[in-house]
Amino acid sequence: MKRSIVLSLLLATGAASIAVAAQQAPAPRVVEVEKIKDNLYVLRGGGGNSAVFITSTGVVVVDAKNPGWGQPLLDKIKELTNKPITTLINTHTHGDHVSGNVEFPPGVQIIAHETTKTRMEKMLPNSANQNQTVPAQTIFQANNGRGMPTRTFKDKLTLFSGADQVEIYFFGIGNTDGDAWVYFPTLRVAVTGDVFGAKNIPLLDSNNGGSAIAMVPTIQKAYDQFKNVDTIITGHGPQVTAADLKDFVELNREFLTDMRAAKQAGKTVDEVAASWKIPAKYTGYGAADPNRLKSHIRLAFAELDRERR
Repeated sequence: MKRSIVLSLLLATGAASIAVAAQQAPAPRVVEVEKIKDNLYVLRGGGGNSAVFITSTGVVVVDAKNPGWGQPLLDKIKELTNKPITTLINTHTHGDHVSGNVEFPPGVQIIAHETTKTRMEKMLPNSANQNQTVPAQTIFQANNGRGMPTRTFKDKLTLFSGADQVEIYFFGIGNTDGDAWVYFPTLRVAVTGDVFGAKNIPLLDSNNGGSAIAMVPTIQKAYDQFKNVDTIITGHGPQVTAADLKDFVELNREFLTDMRAAKQAGKTVDEVAASWKIPAKYTGYGAADPNRLKSHIRLAFAELDRERR
């Protein structure tokens, strides 16, 4: 009888230990694949969307996700092709798009806008990047600079030619002051990063040069360039169309017009945040996140104040 009780206690203790261990085990890092074209994929999970373009000689990757997600991303790419990764493009400086850089193989060319590289070099470990789980610089510093861009551009950079051609553009300040837009001409597909993260009020990171006022002409230039594309891969949401990009331009223009009017009427940030809503005519947009909206309004008001001086 005593042995039976002891055995029961041991089994119960073991089961409890297993349950605790299961609760403490980290969640598996699952990267999901969506095929866009025969040689172009979107890989989701672990931060921003990553685009994978398989060329005749190698693989071009756009954005590398959160810390610790670089290797799961690489593993998933190996399931798609046995070609080597030759190029990694970072759309901007946020850690959920660049932290996985450090896990890419040596020799991969890493490309970013010149301002993005500067931001990545100078960003403080406690920088308030709203889209980062871990500041990117702590990762790069811990890896002796590995993962930092090895090539930069100012306005436009063209890689490869023919069916493999990739074009990288900078249209101006938006989400940050170094947002890169990536275009695959033969596929008629563009990648926006977080300057068009999803159908929502955009994240404007003033700590990294983002601007509510500059956002409108920037995305207008992008639409003028990409109004005939078939597919646009956003930074965090599903794919959209050129018509959706046009709506996004108009929403941001309307928002800024409303902020000018509210400012002139003497309204406060809190008053506007409590009343402003995304107009129903913009299809696919839910209610604006209250914290993001308030931050966006505060930034617009601050910029409008400076504009009037």
